[in-house]
Amino acid sequence: MAIDKELLDILACPKCKGELKLTDKEDGLVCAHCRLLYEIRDEIPVMLIDEAIPLDDQLKPAKPR
Repeated sequence: MAIDKELLDILACPKCKGELKLTDKEDGLVCAHCRLLYEIRDEIPVMLIDEAIPLDDQLKPAKPR
């Protein structure tokens, strides 16, 4: 089930108060200005700055151990 359109319209980035866009997989919300991904877990957006994932981190390949 996708996030409710009305909820998406009122949500804003907690860091910069900017617009959020739903990811293609509908598993997170992205702030293009802050370059942060806020995950959606169990259909609930986790809007905590400390738990946001920097987009640059997602693009880096995993380091070998």
